[in-house]
Amino acid sequence: MIDLRSDTLTKPSKGMMEAMMKAPLGDDVFKEDPTLLELQSKLAAMFGMEAGLFFPSGVMCNQMAIKCHTNPMDEIICDELSHIYNAENGGWAIHSGVSIKLLKGDRGRFTSEDVLNSINPKVDWMPNTKLVCAENTVNKGGGSIWNFEELKKIGETCSANGLKYHLDGARLFNALAETNQQPTDYGRIFDSISICFSKGLGCPIGSVLLGDEEFIARARKWRKAFGGGMRQAGILAAACIYALENNLPLIKEDHRRAKTIGAYLVNASFVKYLYPVESNIVLFEIIDSLNNDGFLQLLAEQGIRAVPFGKNTIRMVTHLDFDDAQLNQVKQGLNAINELIREQIAE
Repeated sequence: MIDLRSDTLTKPSKGMMEAMMKAPLGDDVFKEDPTLLELQSKLAAMFGMEAGLFFPSGVMCNQMAIKCHTNPMDEIICDELSHIYNAENGGWAIHSGVSIKLLKGDRGRFTSEDVLNSINPKVDWMPNTKLVCAENTVNKGGGSIWNFEELKKIGETCSANGLKYHLDGARLFNALAETNQQPTDYGRIFDSISICFSKGLGCPIGSVLLGDEEFIARARKWRKAFGGGMRQAGILAAACIYALENNLPLIKEDHRRAKTIGAYLVNASFVKYLYPVESNIVLFEIIDSLNNDGFLQLLAEQGIRAVPFGKNTIRMVTHLDFDDAQLNQVKQGLNAINELIREQIAE
């Protein structure tokens, strides 16, 4: 079975496993795990930021950023498609006691004008606008990539209005693989950035939150309160270091394969609309005569797994464990489904 449900499905490569097994370890609660300290320092330097902090998940990373940037009765601004809003169990309300204002952008990407128009006046009956959150790439936008100049403009709007600026960079390296920007470009404009290693980078677990030293010190204390203090976490950090040193060039291959699938789907009989394929996510709406369950069953019969992603919408994600031989199998399977649907339409 070819599994395209998510890029989180990758297994550690032989080289990554060897790096994990050989990692020097210590107790991170005492700040004594050398491999974890190396990862945090290495990633912070890569982005030109002061410090980093390791977390077991991207959700915890994002929620910690919100917690450390806001106070109860504050409000955060993000797009209606954002992961923070759609896939983190309302953590912003549970953990931080803040409200949220949703913007309707272009596949998850909004503008500086949108932000400016969404800042609340300073009155007693409205929450204090405090934080703007962007996501790059945008998962529910089909892996859409932001225009960096717009991100800069939003940053300028935040600075001018006393707002903090956080980037959910779960798949930021996918965006970087397709643009002219460098990690340090992002480090200059955001107050905090979360990086997830268990998606396009092929690690089994782990995310890192980046920011200035004061912010990270606060995040570390809150992480402990949330039960996120870890001991010999260097075994996980070693996988992340290996990914940074070996897997970044492989991301473009994931994108190539995703775009190959997209090029086939654009004219398929069962596709009503295909989102532009910009990175490793292929998102498409199926025709009204089909439904998610039925179409996923057709895929399963061809040895392909995908996920429902909204009404009559399917998502496929390419990843490091998906190769060209499997790509050809997927094309053959989609072709078989295409012919079946064509015959049904013709009847």
